[in-house]
Amino acid sequence: MNGSTDSSGGVRRALRAAWLGLALVGCGGGVDSGGTGNPTFASGTITGFGSVIVDGVHFDDTHASVVDGDGAVRSRDDLRLGMTTEIRGSALGTDGFGTTVSTATSIAFGSALLGPVSTIDLTASRVVVLGQTVDIGARTVFDEASLSSGLAALVLGDVVEVYGLFDAATGHYAATRIERKSGVTGFVLRGVVAQLDTAAKTFSIGGQRMSYATFTGTLPATFANGGMVRSRFGTAQVAGAWPVNGLSDSTQQPMDRDEVRLDGLVSAFVSNQQFSVGGTPVDATAVNPAGVALGVRVEVEGTARAGVLVATKVEVKAPDGSGDQDFELRGSVASADPANSSFVVRGVTVVYSMATTEFKDGTAAGLTAGANVEVRGTLSSNGTRLLATRITFR
Repeated sequence: MNGSTDSSGGVRRALRAAWLGLALVGCGGGVDSGGTGNPTFASGTITGFGSVIVDGVHFDDTHASVVDGDGAVRSRDDLRLGMTTEIRGSALGTDGFGTTVSTATSIAFGSALLGPVSTIDLTASRVVVLGQTVDIGARTVFDEASLSSGLAALVLGDVVEVYGLFDAATGHYAATRIERKSGVTGFVLRGVVAQLDTAAKTFSIGGQRMSYATFTGTLPATFANGGMVRSRFGTAQVAGAWPVNGLSDSTQQPMDRDEVRLDGLVSAFVSNQQFSVGGTPVDATAVNPAGVALGVRVEVEGTARAGVLVATKVEVKAPDGSGDQDFELRGSVASADPANSSFVVRGVTVVYSMATTEFKDGTAAGLTAGANVEVRGTLSSNGTRLLATRITFR
């Protein structure tokens, strides 16, 4: 079979198929809760620690199992700000501070891209990795250990791992985290399948031709034109195609739940009442929101039934995440550097200012190793550190 759903008609057909129970699986963000006694599933970007914070929910990760995008067992200490994750946990509740909480039972994190940088555009704040354009915004986190000055630290040929969301309107990736990697033996590309040829066993993602002729695993349910998959392949092309050695569904679908929250990009669009967010079909008939379109960032609340989210609220949000809540950290200070007005919590360097940082129940003098704090802040201009707007001692 040869073909593609790159055209608007193809997108419509793919979305309608999803409404029949064959929903596309994409990379987006969301939280769904089954109510009292029922489990919670979340898919989104990590915006804080103390517990793992995704889509405003604080997940206690103390006893959670953690795996990466290849299914390898990892540690909770491997989790970082800006990573895209899938979390399963207990029913949502509220703690004594009015925070929405859950106890995580499993956490999976996975990137959208892993490969060499071929273009760096400092003016436009974007790079090209494996032929894919990666947009960098105010909420893109750069790994301080490997990219101490953020985007400016990158050089052509660097191999980077990019966590982020795919924008179906532009074909770009909106980066949420970027890390430099070394010793890489394989590349990764997560995106929309096109030009699938089952006879030749080839397909494309973002213009990159791939061959699964030697792939011996089970093909994912989303492996069809218009479906979203995560492909792992070798570092050298063979006969003009990347040799695939791993294929998996891009994300999990939300199960039936009484309370669902999605925060992501519109990945398929029929009308303001019928669209998809990160691969999850949304029925917004009761809301009929304005401003929804392909690639627009939305926050949706409602009820999930048979793979469809019946919306009770749809809010169009800024594409770069501006207006979102600050990043948040809770925990013990691992190390402090008062001379440079900084300290470290959960592997994140926090910088404070006596002029702009609000202190509650303590002062800067109390920022010593072992101190228990809650930090709210924004990213530094290079995306590597957290600039504290408020520090609360607990």
